[in-house]
Amino acid sequence: MEEINTEKIKTQMRKGILEMCILSVIDKSKEAYVSDLIETMKNADMIVVEGTLYPLLTRLKNSGLLNYQWKESSAGPPRKYYVLTDSGKLFLSETLKAWRELQTMIDKII
Repeated sequence: MEEINTEKIKTQMRKGILEMCILSVIDKSKEAYVSDLIETMKNADMIVVEGTLYPLLTRLKNSGLLNYQWKESSAGPPRKYYVLTDSGKLFLSETLKAWRELQTMIDKII
């Protein structure tokens, strides 16, 4: 019998909800810098590294869900702050609705 790898299952589940979580953080803060996103996720015990986050943010931007603006920083070069587009807000709303429906279904089963 094959051994069940719970870490692999957890990783797959996290990947599936990471976009929703990142969009939620940006939506709540209205705009977010990458280190803000990492810190917020870390505080929620969901560790995300820059190597995972940057490609995800690029994909979300290319999909029209995010945009960014450069802002001057007192601590060095200008920083890129991400904001949700109208499409991103709609996508997040629909994703949260689907998440809640899925949660309800799973709660009924388990």
